[in-house]
Amino acid sequence: MLSLNLPPYEAKIRRRDRKERIFDDIRRRFVALTPEEWVRQHFVHFLVMEKGYPKALLANEVRLALNGTFKRCDTLLYRPDFTPRMVIEYKAPDVEITQEVFDQITRYNHALHADYLTVSNGLRHYCCHIDYTAGTYTFLPDIPSYDEL
Repeated sequence: MLSLNLPPYEAKIRRRDRKERIFDDIRRRFVALTPEEWVRQHFVHFLVMEKGYPKALLANEVRLALNGTFKRCDTLLYRPDFTPRMVIEYKAPDVEITQEVFDQITRYNHALHADYLTVSNGLRHYCCHIDYTAGTYTFLPDIPSYDEL
């Protein structure tokens, strides 16, 4: 798989039925190894190992109801009371992060009301903080550590 702008880690990969699968530590099972999944696994590892995010407060592929349909949020970081704190959306490394991607994560956040929105294609990462009281958002210079949230 492609080298990313994230720290490398020893991913557990196995082949099954001629398809590669990668172990997801959050879901505790092997999942199909797609370019987007490659980004997700590296990013989650980065959050846990480099930024101090508690693995127990992260969830992958979270189902949410949105305008009468069901969508799946790539990763959610919860607060200790299990309310959403950060929504994270991943794209494959060859997918450009555009306004459309931010529109997608913003739609998800209408249902979640998280304080942070993060988008990554494994090469470029963006995080913004939402101030609901002021009705503003601010892009951060880096992905914050858990203690900085």
